[in-house]
Amino acid sequence: MTPFALNAADTGYPACLRERFGTERPPNLWAVGNLDLLALPKTALFCSARCPGDAILRTYDQAAKWRDTGRCVISGFHSPVEKECLQILMRGSQPIIICPARSLENMRLPSDWREPLSDSRLLILSCFTGCNRRVIAALAARRNEFVAALADEVWFAHIAPGGKMERLSRRVARWAGRKD
Repeated sequence: MTPFALNAADTGYPACLRERFGTERPPNLWAVGNLDLLALPKTALFCSARCPGDAILRTYDQAAKWRDTGRCVISGFHSPVEKECLQILMRGSQPIIICPARSLENMRLPSDWREPLSDSRLLILSCFTGCNRRVIAALAARRNEFVAALADEVWFAHIAPGGKMERLSRRVARWAGRKD
């Protein structure tokens, strides 16, 4: 897997990153897969690591609806619920954008990602340089902001009070012009 770079000066660089991050936007993105997926309407999926059962079931149902309607879903697919949603989505034919909280350099491609990648319905996208090879909390938080900034809509499966998802939801609300 050899990632290619997309510079902030390139015409294909997502305008929403310029709008939402301004000068704090990532100067480069690294990608493997179909960059055309960035032009599609995208729903970001987020879920706190700890999640009640009713929210888990509701989220799995929602992932199946996105799969069945062909909706492009973007996420880090890192929390347990997000990982299970990725498995649900992988069984469909809709586009998926996976954003790891690390560099793509030397990243091993899971075997179940190969077919969607060859079918041009998968994009693996990172805003992290080669020196960021391990997932840490700070990178995960930055990745989540990146995912939310790229999305046309954001879907929070569960927000634990006082947690990282709550902070992210506030930032998303500010981008939408709300004060909550």
